Amino acid sequence: MNERRRMIGVVTSNKMTQTVVVVISRTYQHPVYKKVVHATSKVMAHDLLGCQIGDEVQIVETAPTSAKKRWAVELVVKPATVPADAVEGE
Repeated sequence: MNERRRMIGVVTSNKMTQTVVVVISRTYQHPVYKKVVHATSKVMAHDLLGCQIGDEVQIVETAPTSAKKRWAVELVVKPATVPADAVEGE
């Protein structure tokens, strides 16, 4: 494999053409106060796989694709689960 960074996050928006917004969450312990901190960051990623909202995806850093995109969707780790009440016709 190559040396590019890879992160796993959840797709929160897919309204743009070939672009998705991915939320990356991480939990760490504060070095001084020893308190658990939950941090999130939102990044835009180039999407050629057709990801849906709620998909857990692996993104990889790339050369800048546009003014705000520096990541690309590499694979879908876990597809979104559809709630039972959202099924049409029932």
